[in-house]
Amino acid sequence: QVQLVESGGGLVQAGGSLRLSCAASGRALWNYGVGWFRQAPGKEREFVAGITRYNTYIPYPESVKGRFTISRDTAVSTVSLQMNSLKPEDTAIYYCAARESGIVDETPEYDYWGQGIQVTVSS
Repeated sequence: QVQLVESGGGLVQAGGSLRLSCAASGRALWNYGVGWFRQAPGKEREFVAGITRYNTYIPYPESVKGRFTISRDTAVSTVSLQMNSLKPEDTAIYYCAARESGIVDETPEYDYWGQGIQVTVSS
């Protein structure tokens, strides 16, 4: 069992920034592929960003390209999502997900999921 924990969410004004972090309780994430997904009320869960165990990437979706950046923090063994120039449309619950295979893609078919964390962007 892997327990994923997200942190760093909250309320921010449009144009502001937030940094989300994902950690696996009791272990490091170095050997997992990690993806970030989000889900707004009434909408499907959508892929936001992903990083493989080898620190390679797949393209960001157009909705966040140029504004969001995923990275690994080796010092604390976490995966972060830096979100800049936030828009009200970014308001959603954000989920961290991990795969033992170490790869990532845009489909929400991962081995482990966090409980989600709320991000709210006000106008």
